Amino acid sequence: MTWLLLTAGRGPAECRMAVAGLSRILLAEAAEAGVAAEVIGAETAPHGLMSALVSLRGDGAETLARSWEGTVQWICPSPLRPGWGRKNWFVGVSRLSPPPPSPDLGDRDLRIETMRSSGPGGQHVNTTESAVRITHLPTGTVALAREERSQHRNRALASARLAAALDGLKSEADRVAARRRWSRHDALERGNPVRIYVGERFTRRAP
Repeated sequence: MTWLLLTAGRGPAECRMAVAGLSRILLAEAAEAGVAAEVIGAETAPHGLMSALVSLRGDGAETLARSWEGTVQWICPSPLRPGWGRKNWFVGVSRLSPPPPSPDLGDRDLRIETMRSSGPGGQHVNTTESAVRITHLPTGTVALAREERSQHRNRALASARLAAALDGLKSEADRVAARRRWSRHDALERGNPVRIYVGERFTRRAP
C-alpha cells in the first residue's frame, strides 16, 4: 500500500479546484488499472480542496504512484475570475509511506513474566509470585503490575497498561506523520510538470 498526497500548497482557489478535479482523475485511473483507491483524508476549502490524501493498494499501486509524483499542471482560464490573464495552476503530488499499523497484542509478540512482589503487604507479598511484567517484543515496551494480591488481576492490569502505552506510541507516530504531510504544503515546485491537464474537463496532454 502507498499514499499520495495532492496539495494546492499556498496557491489560490483555482489550485484548490485543481486538487479536487485531479483527485477524481486519479481515482478513475486507479480503477481502470485495477488498483484499489480511496480518499482517506481531505482538507476542504472554498471552491475545492486544499489537499487530498489517497490510499492506493494492490498490484500496480507503486507504478501508478510514481507516475503521479511531482508537479501536475492544470491549464485553464480561471472559472472564478473571468477575463483574468492567468491560466496555469499547479498541484504538488507526494508519495508517502503509511504509518505503522497498531502494534499486535497477540501472545506470540508478548513475553509474560511473574515474580515476587515487593513493598508493603507482609508475608504474602514476599513469598507469592503475584507480580506480572509483560514485554511487547516488537517495540520493547514493558508494563508491570504488582499492586494486586492475585496474579490474575495483576496480569489484567499489566495488559491494560501495555495497551495504553502502545496506543500512545501509535498516536505519536500518527502525529509525526501528520506533521510531515503538512510540511509538503510548502514544498510545491512550479514548473517541470510530470502531468499536464487542460480545461475544466481535465483532458490530459503530454508534458
